[in-house]
Amino acid sequence: MNRRHFLKASAAGLLVGAAAPSAEPTLGLIFPVTRPVPPEGLAMYPTGVKFIVTALGLKTMTPAGYDAVIDRIGPAGEELAKQGANAVVLMGTSLSFYRGAEFNDHLRQLLKKATGLPATTMSTGVIEGLRAVGAKRVVAATAYDNEVNHRLQRFLTESGFEVLGVKGLGIEKVEDVDRVTQDGLLKFCAGVHETEPQSNAMLVSCGGLRTLELLAPLEQRTHVPVISSTPHALWAGVRLLGLSGRAPGFGRLLSST
Repeated sequence: MNRRHFLKASAAGLLVGAAAPSAEPTLGLIFPVTRPVPPEGLAMYPTGVKFIVTALGLKTMTPAGYDAVIDRIGPAGEELAKQGANAVVLMGTSLSFYRGAEFNDHLRQLLKKATGLPATTMSTGVIEGLRAVGAKRVVAATAYDNEVNHRLQRFLTESGFEVLGVKGLGIEKVEDVDRVTQDGLLKFCAGVHETEPQSNAMLVSCGGLRTLELLAPLEQRTHVPVISSTPHALWAGVRLLGLSGRAPGFGRLLSST
């Protein structure tokens, strides 16, 4: 090949490369237990984002259960980074809030250091969501037992909110979360809000609860913005990818971002 042909071929190759579409930004999700790509993520962001997942092997939704998997978080993040993640989220609200706000921030920094990527936690996602809707006085409905509820109340207080009440379903076994029905969860959450009508925002806490489709109906019943674990962790995660996080139809914050 002479020089003229070589330059033409090189220029053509550059043009092809420039025209090729860029890969979708990839969000890595670290779940406490084995889960597929969350259907909430696919419903909220059907295009424009790729999700990859890994799991920690959590056995019980108790402080002892959380303690047993903490050392696995950094290596899980490293594995997602190797698989091509551009940002990482530690899913599992109670896993990140159970030792308080300072420890939640420690976990976020640990993931950033382990992966070299933007990183956040599900607990940080819900805090950012509550702040985004102007929450001051919060009531929370959860899947947890009294001990974990107490720790959530402390975490929310440390994060700057007045917590009017926290009520849980009393679940400890991870597999029992999947038995909660949508109708039952909606009625439970609405009832929790009725006990604290002076609240100006509601939190539904537990990444295992399917809450995405309940956000708008629950807001209609309570007349306050509702923030919940998985939808708003995903919202926070895709924002780390440089996207807006907007997902119309799923509650006030996701519709307006």
